[in-house]
Amino acid sequence: MTSYDTMIHDGIEVSIILATYNRASYLHRCIDSVMEQSFTNWELVVIDDGSTDDTFGIVNAYVERDSRVKYGKHSHRGVVQSKNAGMQASSGRYITFIDSDDTFEKDHIQTRLDYMHRHPVLDIIEGGVEMTEEIYMIDYFNRGRLIHIRECVLGATFFGKRHIFFALKGFQDTEYAYGEDTDFWMRAEQRFHTQKIDQPRTYWYTRAEDSITKTANHTSV
Repeated sequence: MTSYDTMIHDGIEVSIILATYNRASYLHRCIDSVMEQSFTNWELVVIDDGSTDDTFGIVNAYVERDSRVKYGKHSHRGVVQSKNAGMQASSGRYITFIDSDDTFEKDHIQTRLDYMHRHPVLDIIEGGVEMTEEIYMIDYFNRGRLIHIRECVLGATFFGKRHIFFALKGFQDTEYAYGEDTDFWMRAEQRFHTQKIDQPRTYWYTRAEDSITKTANHTSV
């Protein structure tokens, strides 16, 4: 990653990165939850990872009516490269994420900002997730067992100061089809002030049929 880490444009406070691939049927619900945020000084950076469905048409409708929504597309490279591309294209003082099959509560961004302001020593937080079903995932550290998703590191809930994402050179591929979030968090713990939170649970986690929490659990144990 390059020197974009120091670039902050137009006083944008929060950059929300949405990396997506063939999730057109989920995008309205996802993006609408961003548009409805009580905190308004954000940008949404959508990185289309080579989708072949109507992702462009759906996102472009938001781009045309709201300058805070940005869209970029590249050939299919996977979630790691797509998230990193989103960070490169972002401008906010803080960076956070949303997965295309998930949603925010209306005060999600505001509560995260408030938490960071109350704890200025922190560089990045993660957690605060709600869900409509009990979900278990392969333990990254012990692949012979499953753990509840709340015990996992969920990169979509990362909310951190801009500089740390670039100091750590973004996300990196792991030896598995998942785990880039855990890898990033471990590297962050070694150099920065991190904290996992449980409340408030304002990030709604849903599972598309191709969600890694379904596909990895079926193919990797």
